[in-house]
Amino acid sequence: MLAPGMVYAHEHVPIDLSEVKKSEDCLLDAADLVIEEFKALYDKGVRNVISMSNNGMGRNTRYAKNVAEASGINIVQCTGYYQDIFLPIEVFRLSVNQLAENMIRDITVGIKGTRIKAGVIGEIATSPGKWTVGEEKVFDAAVIAHLETKCPISTHTSIGSLGHEQVHYFQRKMTDLSRIIIGHVDLTGDAAYVLEMLKSGVNVEFDTIGKNAYLPDAVRADMLKEIQDAGYIDQVVLSMDISRKSYLKANGGKGYAYLLDTFIPELKSRGVTENSIQKMMVDNPQRIFGE
Repeated sequence: MLAPGMVYAHEHVPIDLSEVKKSEDCLLDAADLVIEEFKALYDKGVRNVISMSNNGMGRNTRYAKNVAEASGINIVQCTGYYQDIFLPIEVFRLSVNQLAENMIRDITVGIKGTRIKAGVIGEIATSPGKWTVGEEKVFDAAVIAHLETKCPISTHTSIGSLGHEQVHYFQRKMTDLSRIIIGHVDLTGDAAYVLEMLKSGVNVEFDTIGKNAYLPDAVRADMLKEIQDAGYIDQVVLSMDISRKSYLKANGGKGYAYLLDTFIPELKSRGVTENSIQKMMVDNPQRIFGE
């Protein structure tokens, strides 16, 4: 369940990819700093953060619960498995149906013996330019759990690659496309590519806002204006995907509030309307995640 108000649709509370990436910066465990920033978000009207850290990504349900209680922000936790290189051994040892059962248990009973229920299946992933056997197994299990529970599915595309392939997969599997979110599509830098996905009925995330080393925010803003003008803004959600300690404001990063304080004004300057911003930050994620 979501609280009334704005939603950051793709963050990580917490995340640990440090072993694979061989960088302690990829262990985001700075609870005090995150709580401080979340309190500032709360003051700006943000009430919900979707945490996409799942099995193999350092998911820590009690940590996230403590951050939520200390900050006032409702944190929605997830179930599922990530990209091939981060997949835990159980993905390869268990059957698709057993993996699906694990996800369904997280959604309907609680995660790891707690009463904290997952509100999203994600972020399930494909690798750069390829879809591995392990990843396809995770997608197949996610679809079973989705069809059983109606829980939304949120995906990871690597720099936007395989976005169309993911959409075609979900179409073949007869999923509820209005509850599917294709992630990181902003990194394609190609509004036409994204619009082709939107025409299918899926939702997309512009969720790497502020990561200008990957793509300038000016390009993201222009893409969103084009999507708005084409009539598909009802299927877009926003976030920053903060996944490193160095992204936090106290550590010299842009911090979570950058989305509201800097990116939203840039959208307005390029002709994205208040109504569109309301849809992307409130109405659309409330529809996708809140039912």
